[in-house]
Amino acid sequence: MNFETAQTRPRSNGRGRRGARRREAGTPAAEGRPRTRQLRNPYRPIEQFTAEEVEAIHETSMTILEEFGLRILHPEARARLAAAGAAVDEDSHRVRFDRGWIAEQIAAAPRVVGLHARNPERNVEAGGDAVAFATVGGPPHFSDLEGGRRPGTLAAFRDFIRLAQTYDVIHLLGPAVEPLEVDTALRHLHVTQAQLALSDKVPFIFCRGRGQVADALEMVRIARGITPEVFRRQPSCYTVVNSNSPLQLDVPMCQGIIDFAAAGQLMILTPFTLAGAMAPVSLPGALAQQNAEALAGIALAQLASPGAPVAYGGFTSNVDMRSGAPAFGTPEYVKAAFGTGQLARRYGLPWRSSNATASNAPDAQAAYEAQMSLWGALMGGSNLLMHGAGWLEGGLTASFEKFIIDVEMLRMFAALFEPVRCNEADLALEAVREVGPGGHYFGCAHTLERYEHAFYAPMLSDWRNYGSWHEDGAVDATRRAHRLYKQALADFVPPPMDPAVGEELDAFVTRRTKEGGARPED
Repeated sequence: MNFETAQTRPRSNGRGRRGARRREAGTPAAEGRPRTRQLRNPYRPIEQFTAEEVEAIHETSMTILEEFGLRILHPEARARLAAAGAAVDEDSHRVRFDRGWIAEQIAAAPRVVGLHARNPERNVEAGGDAVAFATVGGPPHFSDLEGGRRPGTLAAFRDFIRLAQTYDVIHLLGPAVEPLEVDTALRHLHVTQAQLALSDKVPFIFCRGRGQVADALEMVRIARGITPEVFRRQPSCYTVVNSNSPLQLDVPMCQGIIDFAAAGQLMILTPFTLAGAMAPVSLPGALAQQNAEALAGIALAQLASPGAPVAYGGFTSNVDMRSGAPAFGTPEYVKAAFGTGQLARRYGLPWRSSNATASNAPDAQAAYEAQMSLWGALMGGSNLLMHGAGWLEGGLTASFEKFIIDVEMLRMFAALFEPVRCNEADLALEAVREVGPGGHYFGCAHTLERYEHAFYAPMLSDWRNYGSWHEDGAVDATRRAHRLYKQALADFVPPPMDPAVGEELDAFVTRRTKEGGARPED
């Protein structure tokens, strides 16, 4: 996988996918074992809006940026934008943008981003038809059936990273759960070290001040064993920047945009627009605001470093108008995802979506809301799926059981993305002749040659009949998920790391700890 060229390769229009996928027909994945390390979505994305309606949303976004602009609280960001010709009001911190300038900046962004893991076999792409899944990220609580819901700990964080490493269908590490017992000046050191020591996949870095970002980026560079120059050319980690909807970017988010652009690492600009609360109640209006916020942040990244790797993040959903509580996995969430995908493709940008639910337990509600979210994201053409495994309670809890349930669903999508062969042997005419009317196919030659890998094999679902299932304890899916996560942790073996690299990382963490680390405001 040549990432040096992938970042500048023109975005695919979707044509030719079927032929490319058919060439893989002889691989083990095509024989029934889903290929999960680098997923490709072979389907044409579902579109919510007509081309004219997408343009109307775009034009509304441009009017928002020109007439209202964004309140940008970071002085350096305002100074950079003013120097580039934006209209800056220092009294109100309001910045207004020219639509032509926005278009120029967006055009400089890469269409496909190659993400480099410390294990090259874990490299993934973002953009085009490439798809990558990340874990849940950032809840202050975690839960399982034994201990219930409790505050996040570093031990729980490490366990989520172990699970992320265990399952190949997870491509990107997320910040899992906040280790609340660790001092905020040192937390970034511990969570970054845990990601690098317990996994060889692409890690996540929070934007919580220049000092913390600098520490974490240096640790990722050390783990990959590359020079600063190579690190800047090869995106090796990623972050998510959230605008403060409506129409505001705060200091740490702006600083993160600038720092990640300068370092050449992937920044996903994601407005958190809840229709009816932080955005207009109408879906087109909410998307127009989301679009304005996303493009302003991405433009700032390109101003800081032309060609910086970025992605367009969408997280528009609705609220429960009776209580004001966020709702996820709703029909509106799915429609917003389809529409967001259309906007991202209009600009030729990789698109991030999410697997979300408002359920408070890993129950049926969690499953059907997550499934709706996944259909909106993946059938809408998303390239990066955040919170892919473990999200619960509207993002306030990371659940171990939900992690396993989600992994099962992600594996099923991976199998869905695999091609279906349709050659003479697969048309099975000889099998029909062999069995004839009134027979069965269990013992025919065609079946015996293929049965081991003919169909998707679940890790969580129980397909036995009621009698067998009941005699074996009548264990439901949530309890089976609990057993699976426990067994996965018991069996976990960390990926190899060069001892010299491990020692260098340890020495870095020890030194920075003695120096006091870095406060989020630094």
